[in-house]
Amino acid sequence: MHLADGVLNAPTIAITYAGTAALVGYGLKQIQEEEIPKISLMTGTFFAVSLISIPVGPSSIHPLIAGLLGVMLGRRAPVALFIGLLLQAILFQHGGLTSLGANTLMLAIPALTARQVYLRLSLSPLVKGMVAGALATVLTVAILVLLLVTSQPLFARGAASVVNLLIIGHLPLVAIEAVVTGFALQLMARAKPQWLEEGGVA
Repeated sequence: MHLADGVLNAPTIAITYAGTAALVGYGLKQIQEEEIPKISLMTGTFFAVSLISIPVGPSSIHPLIAGLLGVMLGRRAPVALFIGLLLQAILFQHGGLTSLGANTLMLAIPALTARQVYLRLSLSPLVKGMVAGALATVLTVAILVLLLVTSQPLFARGAASVVNLLIIGHLPLVAIEAVVTGFALQLMARAKPQWLEEGGVA
């Protein structure tokens, strides 16, 4: 989901940038050199996967993998998301610089929530991953709708409003994200379980 420049009003831009700055700052706190390769790998994965985009109104539908990033990176996830979104905005005009704070926050909050849910569930990595992936997607859509309605109430007017189209358009993505995240984390739990444990800088 990439909000373009010009969609959000000035107060929303300021508030979301402040929130993003706080999360990224916290994510960078006491970062260890050995964490950088994993953060870089997940940043690159997010950068590539989320470039697959279908425009819908002022936003777009594309793979998010926010739940996967959250589970694997813990509180470092906002750092990876911010860097990936910044590069997309600069290199491909995917999203925007004024909306960078909102786009980051929209994915970072669900990513961090997904990590906490994953840690607290006493289920298999597959099932926990599916729950985390689905939840992160639902939360992202909810935050997107909140940002749009707060900035431009007309986006919510009418049965065929932008908000309704975005919600309907993202329903299949909830299932896709659940399956992809679940199987990815199941594989990771078998191949590199320490990566999931290290991601717990929650």
